[in-house]
Amino acid sequence: MIAGAGYAGLRVALRLTAELHNDLETELRPRSKMGKRHTPVCGLTSVGFSVTRGGLATCFLWIGALKFKDYEVENAEPLVTASPLTSLLRQKLGAQKLARLIGVMQITLGSLIAAKPFAPRASAVGSFGAAGMMVGTLSFLATTPEAWQEGQGKPQLSLLGEALLKDGVLLGASLLTAADSLRAARAGDRPSGGRPATG
Repeated sequence: MIAGAGYAGLRVALRLTAELHNDLETELRPRSKMGKRHTPVCGLTSVGFSVTRGGLATCFLWIGALKFKDYEVENAEPLVTASPLTSLLRQKLGAQKLARLIGVMQITLGSLIAAKPFAPRASAVGSFGAAGMMVGTLSFLATTPEAWQEGQGKPQLSLLGEALLKDGVLLGASLLTAADSLRAARAGDRPSGGRPATG
């Protein structure tokens, strides 16, 4: 059931990405508002943030859903068993339960990240949670021998190490989307017209 929810969330994220693509030309078109001209760079920034958010949410939803597949549990074994923290959790929960727990967390975070238009504060929480998870996965570079080319040592990354290194980009995306969500939450708190609220 949870895997189905992950795939449903993935479909929503992909639909949002398609809508962003359709709006790309409009977003990049210069326009005037309150006498201030918006350049294509402003529109490109807006689109970039949206694509970053959509891509980040898609990664978490999709990969979270895959945690319910046996092959994904097997693929994660070198990472899980080499890390002091996750190896303890694996001993207590077992490989499959741990993978499903991580999958539920990833699906939840992906859904929160995608929820920015409706709940920007919750979306910020999701982005910060994603950032924490990315710090954890980057730590696997230090704990997993298979992340390095056998017999060549550091800094010769293996394919697994290259995949882990890319989580640095997802960490940056998580922090950017967190800031974007907090900015949207603050803007939503402001009274219309920019006047102070009166009680």
